[in-house]
Amino acid sequence: MELSHLVETGRTFHRYINPERPMRADAEAVHGLSDAFLADKPVFAEIADALLTFLGDAPLVIHNASFDMRFLNAEFSRLGLAPLPMDRAEDTLALARRRFPGAQASLDALCMRFGVDTSDRSQHGALLDSRLLAQVYLELRGGRQPGLTLLAGEETATTENGPVSRPTTFHPPRPHAPSAAELAAHEAFIAGIPNALWRREG
Repeated sequence: MELSHLVETGRTFHRYINPERPMRADAEAVHGLSDAFLADKPVFAEIADALLTFLGDAPLVIHNASFDMRFLNAEFSRLGLAPLPMDRAEDTLALARRRFPGAQASLDALCMRFGVDTSDRSQHGALLDSRLLAQVYLELRGGRQPGLTLLAGEETATTENGPVSRPTTFHPPRPHAPSAAELAAHEAFIAGIPNALWRREG
């Protein structure tokens, strides 16, 4: 799934792949994908170009990036395609370990820490996990407004064309003391009120 300026765009890339090998029972228990289900699905070679087109040259947010990047690049290598550079990957596992040293840093643990709703998730699925990871990533980055500040200087606004910096200008307080003409007009108005309470002697 795609993020643009830390906001979901609604664009996703999701394909089931025939792994061309038997599914291990322990793996099937995690994601629920059986050999029978995957038998008629395309092999990686059939979707590789579409995947690369979707990825473009954007950074890749991945939980435990070194693990997934090795698998992807092994498949690209089999097809004679250039590997994805590791520096394109922003590893949320590494981000979490730096921010919360010694704490659990699995996707489930981070969802629990940040209050990300996982009630729709009974098994691991790539598309749902990517949506959960997007929310976790935003929290690891400081939330949707990581640079929010009330200090004078410069603020950043996000538009559909990207972040825009603009100076913040504070105007001096407006004087509120009434002028002589305003005081005279007030007195004339009060004089026209018969038996005004505030003019009565106690």
